[in-house]
Amino acid sequence: MPSKAKQTPMMVQYQEIKDQYPDAFLFYRIGDFYELFNDDAIKGSQLLELTLTSRSHSASAENQIPMCGVPHRAAQNYVDILVDKGYKVAICEQVEDPKLAEGMVKREVIQLVTPGTQTDTGIGGAKRNNYLTALTKITTGYGFAYADLSTGELKVASLKNFEAVINEVMSLQTKEIVVDKSVTDDERQHLSQIGILVSHQDDVTAQSELSYLTQDVSDAAQNAVLKHLLTYVVTTQKRSLAHLQRAVVYQPSYFLKMDHYSQRNLELTQNIRTGKKSGTLLWLLDETRTAMGGRLLKQWLDRPLVTRDEIMARQRKVGALVKQYFERHNLQEELTKVYDLERLAGRVAFGSVNGRDLIQLKTSLNQIPKVQHVLGEFEDGTFDDILDNLDPNDDVADAIEQAIVEDPPISVTEGGIIKDGYNDQLDQYREAMHNGKQWLAEMEASERKATGINNLKIGYNRVFGYYIEVTKVNLSKLPEGRYERKQTLTNAERFTTPELKEKERLILEAEEKSTDLEYQLFVKLREMVKKNIQRIQTLAHAVAELDVLQSFADVSEKYRFVAPTLTKDGHQLRVIEGRHPVVEKVLGRQKYVPNDILMDDKTTILLITGPNMSGKSTYMRQLALTVILAQMGCFVPAKSATMPIFDQIFTRIGAADDLISGESTFMVEMKEANEALENASANSLILFDEIGRGTATYDGMALAQAIIEFVHNRVHAKTLFSTHYHELTVLEDSLSELKNVHVGAVEKNGELVFLHQMQDGPADKSYGIHVAKLAGLPDSLLTRADQILTRLETKDEQDKPIVAATSSETQFDTSDTDSPDTMAVSSEQTSVSETPKTDSVQAPAAFDDGEDTQLSLFGTPEPTKKHTEADQLLKQLKELNLMALTPMEVMNQVYKWQQHAKRK
Repeated sequence: MPSKAKQTPMMVQYQEIKDQYPDAFLFYRIGDFYELFNDDAIKGSQLLELTLTSRSHSASAENQIPMCGVPHRAAQNYVDILVDKGYKVAICEQVEDPKLAEGMVKREVIQLVTPGTQTDTGIGGAKRNNYLTALTKITTGYGFAYADLSTGELKVASLKNFEAVINEVMSLQTKEIVVDKSVTDDERQHLSQIGILVSHQDDVTAQSELSYLTQDVSDAAQNAVLKHLLTYVVTTQKRSLAHLQRAVVYQPSYFLKMDHYSQRNLELTQNIRTGKKSGTLLWLLDETRTAMGGRLLKQWLDRPLVTRDEIMARQRKVGALVKQYFERHNLQEELTKVYDLERLAGRVAFGSVNGRDLIQLKTSLNQIPKVQHVLGEFEDGTFDDILDNLDPNDDVADAIEQAIVEDPPISVTEGGIIKDGYNDQLDQYREAMHNGKQWLAEMEASERKATGINNLKIGYNRVFGYYIEVTKVNLSKLPEGRYERKQTLTNAERFTTPELKEKERLILEAEEKSTDLEYQLFVKLREMVKKNIQRIQTLAHAVAELDVLQSFADVSEKYRFVAPTLTKDGHQLRVIEGRHPVVEKVLGRQKYVPNDILMDDKTTILLITGPNMSGKSTYMRQLALTVILAQMGCFVPAKSATMPIFDQIFTRIGAADDLISGESTFMVEMKEANEALENASANSLILFDEIGRGTATYDGMALAQAIIEFVHNRVHAKTLFSTHYHELTVLEDSLSELKNVHVGAVEKNGELVFLHQMQDGPADKSYGIHVAKLAGLPDSLLTRADQILTRLETKDEQDKPIVAATSSETQFDTSDTDSPDTMAVSSEQTSVSETPKTDSVQAPAAFDDGEDTQLSLFGTPEPTKKHTEADQLLKQLKELNLMALTPMEVMNQVYKWQQHAKRK
C-alpha cells in the first residue's frame, strides 16, 4: 500500500477510521452514498451482490483501489444482510456541515452494528429476542450476562462450568458473545464452532451514567461481567441507553433445568427436521396477540417454574380466563391493537423514534383503560397484581395526541409532523407560507391575464427557487423588459421579478424556520416520553404477561387441556389419557390414541418395549411436554393429571452425532446418559430411548441393564426407559421400583398393525422385519432376513455357525429353500447364535454400592449338549406361550417347525 503521504486527504481520513475497526465493514458516508473501499469493497460486493468499481488511490492516480457503494436511504437493508451473515458494520457519518468545513469534512463512526447489538429485527423477528452475551472466567466458575438492546432486558448469573455456559448460550440462541482475556483460546474456539461471533473487550471503562443498572448486584464476579458487557455496548452503540433495565440476577436452578440437548430433542422451539418454529411446542402454544407477549412466551417455555406457589398463581389466572370466554375474547381484541411497547421504548431511548412510532405508542396506551375494564370483571381478584402495573400513561398519550398529526411522514426533519394549533410561532410560519403561496397563485392568474399566455405558470425547485415559466412558442407575446431572465430550458424560458424574489425570500424563510421549529418541538416531545420509559416498560411487561396467560387459556380450551394437580408431598405420577399435543394437532383429534402414564410413589422406572414406529418415543416425549406445560402454569393435554414438581428433565432420545466435536452417535448417547446419571435427583425426570443400541449387542445390553440398576438404586428419579432388549424385562422380578409396559401390536394376515396403546407387561417381540416391510424393503430381502432370524432363534442351530451364503443367496434368491445355509456372519453374530436368547438371562442382582464386583448381566450357560430332534421340539413346545400369541402367530410357528423338519 502506498504511504499516507501519497494518498488523497479523503483516503487518509478513511484509512485512519478503518484502522480503528479492522474487524468490521466500514460504511463511509460520501454525499448520498455509503462507500466501501479495498478489501471491504471486494468482499462486500460479493456478499451484497454490488457492482465493484475503482477510484484513484492517490493524487497521481497511479493505483486504482476497489470500491462499491449503496444509497444511504437503502443502507439499512444492506447492513442487515451483513449482520445476519455474522459480520460487524461500522456506520461512518459526516458530523459537520460541509458548507462550514475547512478542508475535509469531519467524519466519525456513529454506531457499530453487530449480530448481538442489532435492534431492527424486522417483521419476522418481532417475537424473537436478540441477545448479546458476555463471559468472564473466575476461580469458581464463570460470570455470565446477557442483554437485549431492543427491549432493555439485562440479566446476570454465575455458572459453575463451561458446559453450563454452552447450555445458556444455546438456549438463548445468542449470535454474539463478548469475552475478555480470562477466557481460554480453546473455549473461544468452541464458541466459534457452534456459530457464535466471539468479540473481545479486555478494557473496562467506568460508566457512571449506567451505574444504577448494577445496584442490585452484590456478587463481584457478576459485577465484573456486567461491566464488560456494558462497556462493549457503550463503545459500539455511541447513543443513549436510557431504556436499559436494572440487572436481574438469576440462577438456572431457579427454573426447571433442561440442557440444550433436551430442548432440542423435545422440539420445544425449533423443529429438528426443518429448523423452524412450525411443528414445535412453541408453535402450538403461540396464540399471543402482541410481539412482547410472543417473546415472553418463549422465555417461559425455556425456563418453566419450580416453585409451586408461582405455578399455581399462573394456573389460577389461566383457569379464570378459560371459564370466562366472552371476557377473554374482549381481552384478545384489545391486545391485538397494542404495538410493541418494549421496542418502542428502546427506539425512544436511541433517538431513532419517528412520528409514526409515537402514534403507535399513543394507540397502544389508549387500549390500556379498555384492558383494565375487562380485567375488572374478574371479581375474585385473580388479576389484581397485573392490574396494579397497567398504568395507561395518560400524560404521555395526551402529549402525543396534542402534538403529532394522525398520519405523520416517516422523516422527522422535513416538516409536516406537528399539528396546527400546537405552537403559536409554528402557526405564524405556516400562515406566512400559506399567504405566500396564495399570493403566488394570484400572481400566476394575474400574469396570465396581462400577457395573454394561458399556460404561463409559477413553479419552484430547490436549485433555482421560484420562477415564472413561459414556453418558447409564447415568448413573442411577452412585453420587452417585463421579466428578468433566470434559466433557459429546451422548450421554455424561466424568469423572475423583484416582487417574486421578495416573496420567495419570505416563503423560504418561513419554510426553513417552520421545519426547524417542528423538529425542535418533536425532540422536546421525544425527551418527555423518554423520561417515562421505565413506566412504559413496566406496563409492557404486564401486558406481555397477560397476553401469554390468555394464549394458554385459548390453547387449553381449543385442545381440551385440563388443570393438573401438583402434589406437595410424594412422587405419584398419574396422567390419564395423556396426549402429545403437537402430534395430536398434526394428526387430528380422531386419529391420535391417548395413553395413561401411571407411576405410584413406589414405581420409579417404566421399562417400555414394543415395535419400532409404534409410538414409544411419542409416549416418552408427551410426558416431558406435559411436565413442561404444567410448570409453565398452563393446562395439560390429558383427561386428568396428578404429578410432582420436577427440578430437571434429562433426555436421550433420537440418534445424532456431533460432527463438530468429532463424536460418534454412541459417544453422544453415552455423554447424555452420563449427564443425567451425574446430575439427576429423586425429583428429576429421565427419558432414555434405546440406550446401548450403538454398540455390540452384549455391550449395549450390559450397559442398558447397568444404567437401569444405577437409576433404580442410586438416583430414584422418575424414568421412562424404552428398549428392544427384551431380555431386560426380567428385571421387574428383582427391581421392586421397575414396571414393564409395552406398546400393543398385532399381526393380521401377515401384516403388522400398531395399536399405539400402552399395556402392562413386556412385549413378546420387536417386529423389526415387519417394520422393514412397512418401509418398503424388497420382498426377497425380507424373506432372507426372516430365514436368518429363524435360524438364530432355533435352539438346535446354536452350536452351528452360519457360513457364507451361496452367490444366489447373496442376491437374496430364496427359490432353493433346501440348499444349505452358507451365510457368513461376524463373531458377534456367532456368539448370539450360540447363546440361548431367553434362558441365559437370569434375574439380575440389585446394584450393590458396597461391593466392588463385576456386574453380571448373563448367567453362565450350561455346557453345550446334543439333543435329539424330539427333545428340542418338546422343549420349544413347553416354552411356547400360546395365550400370548394370535392364531396367525401359532400357524407361523408350526410352519417354521415344518420347514426345519424338511431341511433335516
